[in-house]
Amino acid sequence: MTTPDRRTFLKGAAGAAAVMAFQPDLSASPRALGAPVRVGLIGAGRQGRVILGELGKIENVTIAAVCDSDDRRLTGAKRRAPGAGFYADHKQMLESEPDLDAVIVATPTHQHRALCEDTLSAGKHVYCEAPLAHTLEDAKAIARAARAAKGKFQTGMAGRANPVYTLARSFVRTGAIRDTLSMRSQFKKKTSWRTPSSDPARDKFLNWRLDPEISLGMVGELGTHHFDVLHWFTGQYPTSVRGSGEVLAWKDGREVADTVHCEFQFPGGVRSTWEGCLGTSFEGEYSLIAGTMGTVKLAGTHAWMFKEADSTTFEWEVYATRQQFHQDEGIILIADATQLAAQGKLKEGIGLPHPQLYYALENFLLAVTEEGNLCCSAEEGLRATAVAIRAAEAVRTGREVAIPEQDFSLE
Repeated sequence: MTTPDRRTFLKGAAGAAAVMAFQPDLSASPRALGAPVRVGLIGAGRQGRVILGELGKIENVTIAAVCDSDDRRLTGAKRRAPGAGFYADHKQMLESEPDLDAVIVATPTHQHRALCEDTLSAGKHVYCEAPLAHTLEDAKAIARAARAAKGKFQTGMAGRANPVYTLARSFVRTGAIRDTLSMRSQFKKKTSWRTPSSDPARDKFLNWRLDPEISLGMVGELGTHHFDVLHWFTGQYPTSVRGSGEVLAWKDGREVADTVHCEFQFPGGVRSTWEGCLGTSFEGEYSLIAGTMGTVKLAGTHAWMFKEADSTTFEWEVYATRQQFHQDEGIILIADATQLAAQGKLKEGIGLPHPQLYYALENFLLAVTEEGNLCCSAEEGLRATAVAIRAAEAVRTGREVAIPEQDFSLE
């Protein structure tokens, strides 16, 4: 049974967490960088184009160079980054653009290692999209290079920069949901993952995610981000994983599963499940962390807390906006809720004004220009990538796969 002292502590701690969480450093509002920064982008594909759009929202950022080995993508990037230098080779870009402050790597995962190592060696700050690599060897090599480099390195785990996720984590870490019982995440979106091309060589180039030799599949390209959020919230990493995967929605000759299920075993008996499917968009993308006193739901630009009937009532709940989910009522978690309530604008604060990627890029550039803290180091990126690599192995083999601690070590 919970003692009165324990209950009092939890109430006070959670209340304190709420006060801290509503401070300006968790603001969802854009911040101008402390100094101008010149950015280079390697990889002008789908994700690269999105990155260019988000960088355009941040003051004091100049997109100085774009690199891609594909002529068509490079031509498309010229419309989005007028005035930048354009290169087909990353080494040429680094040699020709000595004034670059930071470089963003947004190429296919299996290309990350050489690009990160070369860019760090050139003395640049690096932001690398997740997962870090498609093999444990490459992921560890990137993390070792980042540790030895003068420049800063951030892995693109966008959840760690998300203001409402940061707020939700403050509740979880201070005991608001009490003991963790179970966790689950999913990504569901009806999309083929295939880009058609009549040229066999270009088809192979464009559809690298469907190549089992170089792709971790859904569990790597999508699941890694969810795994990292759960690691960040709980401070724990799984010890083993079971998995299964099938091609059920897109029977076009592919070998990479479009429907995936994984179950992770965490220390203490807690289990986490992850489900991915490219054949349905029902319920979309989210993560749940369920505890004895409440459950937190995380869904990109939104987050909610569902409290148990016997949980402690917090003083700040007078400001809370609630939303009904069938028979459950969730408290909508809003960054800067206290300030918004005082201004009579609480409803306007529901949901983030930008996607998670914006906040991750902003965090990186603020760390570069103001000596701030990176939200996800290369070593944390390695841990999430290692979990995804073992999960991909479980999906491929249909067997339980151990996740040894040495996977997380740079040795």
